[in-house]
Amino acid sequence: MIRNHLKLFFTIITILLAGICFVSCSKKTEIKPARVGQPMPDFTLPAYQGGEVSLSGYKGKNILLIFPRGLSGKKRFCAIDNYRYAELMEIENAKKIREKYNVEILYVFPYSRKIVQAWVEKNPQQLEDIEKWKTPPASKKLTEGRKKSIERNRKLFPKTFKLKKGEVPTPFPILIDEAREVSRGLGIFTKEWGGSKADQNISSFFIVDKKGDLRFKHIAKDPFDLPDFDKLIATLESIAAE
Repeated sequence: MIRNHLKLFFTIITILLAGICFVSCSKKTEIKPARVGQPMPDFTLPAYQGGEVSLSGYKGKNILLIFPRGLSGKKRFCAIDNYRYAELMEIENAKKIREKYNVEILYVFPYSRKIVQAWVEKNPQQLEDIEKWKTPPASKKLTEGRKKSIERNRKLFPKTFKLKKGEVPTPFPILIDEAREVSRGLGIFTKEWGGSKADQNISSFFIVDKKGDLRFKHIAKDPFDLPDFDKLIATLESIAAE
């Protein structure tokens, strides 16, 4: 009799412990708007290149988190994102900032893998279009409005970048936040911004240090309110020197 009671007792304890373990193990980190000086909320997302990426997996490294705008209209991507992606690739190739400042660069999009793939594949065409916007047609008389538009685009996109179709490099992990848990949690997902209606992120930049604390945050006021990469690199350099 005593043996049966003991057996029942241990069975109940085992079930309770298993339940506690299940609850604690399945509980996700709640994503909230991040504050400078506080730990950056951890998250895990699938990567476009394959596998999964967790912020906590980069402990010991600094992290530059980039949340591009993405779509700027129905089936239309924001060309500024493509231009800056090409610019950052050029900087990395020339200065090796990831190695120099012990940093990983992560891009996060609030879309399905299919839409992310479309963004990647669209890069060469977007860069070609930018060059057309900067170049006046040879045979047409330009209106004042067209002249101003060309001048604005030349200032906005001062460099020329080219990518071959079908050979778009993806040196930085591109993360797929299809459920938008991260972008919504951080308060940067919206359906209308910059005068256009589309499922999009408010362009945002975060720098997390090797201990996991947020050291820099920039959430754009409009699609043109973006920190230049010199400023971001200077911040990384300062953190890496600590």
